[in-house]
Amino acid sequence: MNNLIAIVGRPNVGKSTMFNRLTETKDAIIDPTSGTTRDRKYGRAEWSGRTFTVIDTGGWITKSDDAFESAIRAQVQISLEEAAVILFMVDGQTGLTDLDEDIARIIRRSDKPVILACNKVDTSAHDLLTGEFYRLGLDSEVWPVSGSSGYGTGDFLDAVIALLPSVGDNEDSGLPKFSVVGRPNVGKSTLINTLVGKQRNIVTDIAGTTRDSVHTHFNLYGFDFELIDTAGLRRKKQIEDQLEFYSTVRTIRSIEQSDVCLLLLDAQNGMERQDQSIFWQIVNSYRGVVILVNKWDLIDKDHQTMGEFEAAIRERIEPFTDVPILFTSNLTKQRILKAFESAMEVYENRSHRIPTSQLNDFLLPIMKNQPPPMYKGKMVRIKYVTQITSQTPTFAFYCNLPQYVKEPYKRFLENHIRSEWNLTGVTIRLFFREK
Repeated sequence: MNNLIAIVGRPNVGKSTMFNRLTETKDAIIDPTSGTTRDRKYGRAEWSGRTFTVIDTGGWITKSDDAFESAIRAQVQISLEEAAVILFMVDGQTGLTDLDEDIARIIRRSDKPVILACNKVDTSAHDLLTGEFYRLGLDSEVWPVSGSSGYGTGDFLDAVIALLPSVGDNEDSGLPKFSVVGRPNVGKSTLINTLVGKQRNIVTDIAGTTRDSVHTHFNLYGFDFELIDTAGLRRKKQIEDQLEFYSTVRTIRSIEQSDVCLLLLDAQNGMERQDQSIFWQIVNSYRGVVILVNKWDLIDKDHQTMGEFEAAIRERIEPFTDVPILFTSNLTKQRILKAFESAMEVYENRSHRIPTSQLNDFLLPIMKNQPPPMYKGKMVRIKYVTQITSQTPTFAFYCNLPQYVKEPYKRFLENHIRSEWNLTGVTIRLFFREK
């Protein structure tokens, strides 16, 4: 299911401000200088129980020879192609411009659902500023909003959510989905080919899969699942210099479609910053994760090398370190089957249900002996805990002062839960509610 939303528009209409509001971050740099947003930003947003990924694109400029602006145009085009919904932003204070009309023509050609946001409308008295934008001829109501103050964003987000694919929509077979993700040239396609090549008679292509992703039905040890390979990159003329960006967008799409992600690292490089970025995209999307250190056959090693390598990876992914890490080789087929066995175990862990009685029998004595630290002279008393239905193990703690429970104590409880039940490879969510 594609939950990507791309924010597009000309420079200085407030795209980055809206991105920061939707993701509740300050990740996107805000500056009146045209072209400030050059590298695309991705973030998770949530509204009315739905989570989605937001892409902050650069301001679209036409008839410019500037190298940065040419790159921005190419990246905006990629975002339009990959997004489920296009969020087209215009400036209510400036009014309709020729550049807005140019962008509208491109959006109409994309044949994607679009929602038109008229930004910088701070009060209902300014709603009249939106009228002229109906001339763009887009199949969308014009929504008056303010990214800076938040005016109008509630109804606007309701409209955005309505355009996303329904939770029950499924593009494929409904089987558990494992995706192979990672930086270019780490061996993603080769890993799948190595596995599939062992038993080609049980491999079938599934029709109707997402463009440019290769979905393969596979059976291993009586377990049916679907493999998603995202290694193939289309070398379109206008994006030849944008392959890294395109790879990132494809990776996000793959993660969104998956139950468990196998993150491949290159043993010769270790875990680099881009690998960390992909890892946290998986975690923040509440998907299961297995880390595979590929090309292990190329490393000179002794009896300590593997342990040191694993320790370095776990240090880079703190505080979420309860993750399977395997050392593999596509060339020698070392631990390839074990990698997918681990993915199957993580899939089972992700759907694990713990009875309320067991949770309370285990956690209440711990919380009584080591309660949350006092805050402003007040003591937090946790009454009971239960697991609630969610796509990843999620626990609700009922107490008198939930707002006073801080992150260190949440990690303390999470570590105890992991010590008692096997939840390796999956994100745990803890919520504190007033009793």
